[in-house]
Amino acid sequence: MPKRIVTTSENVSHKKQKTFHWSSGLVQAVQNPELLVLSDDLVYVIKDKYPKSQCHFLIICKKDIGSLSDVKIEDIDLLKHMNEMAEKMKKSNDEYRSFNVGYHAEPSMSRLHLHVISDDMDSSHLKTKKHWNSFTTEFFISSEVVIENLIKNKKVILPSKEECRKFLELPLKCHKCDFKPKNMPDLKKHIVNHC
Repeated sequence: MPKRIVTTSENVSHKKQKTFHWSSGLVQAVQNPELLVLSDDLVYVIKDKYPKSQCHFLIICKKDIGSLSDVKIEDIDLLKHMNEMAEKMKKSNDEYRSFNVGYHAEPSMSRLHLHVISDDMDSSHLKTKKHWNSFTTEFFISSEVVIENLIKNKKVILPSKEECRKFLELPLKCHKCDFKPKNMPDLKKHIVNHC
């Protein structure tokens, strides 16, 4: 299947247009005032455009780092700062009982970004088993584990492609109890009991 290319132009009369792949959409998302929550010298914080929970933020680094696999030991202070920003976002949204803070082992969007997601997992954008498993299995790596991993190994050790595939293909299971639904609609009906 060919990759979808999106074309934009800041000036319609300007003949040279910029092209970008959908996976680089985070770089464009930070320009959207409806999504941008705050920024500093190192990061942007945005509301996820397609939240997988009632409260879902992304902390996106300004430095051009594609993903965790590109992180180097000299980026440790950046990762710690991203984690501190996650803590601030959790505190400023304390009406939600708890949050998970972490990275996808294989992100679909380029530019290193940290998820701050309330653990209700209740959203109309949460539609598939892949969506669910990307936040409720070992595919989702906590920020603290990533930082410890980087300090210990001088790089981030990630699951293999095969392990990632297996995480995403695991049978559906409630993240708060032992309930095993037949399908996503069944799971979505069940999780509201935990909210």
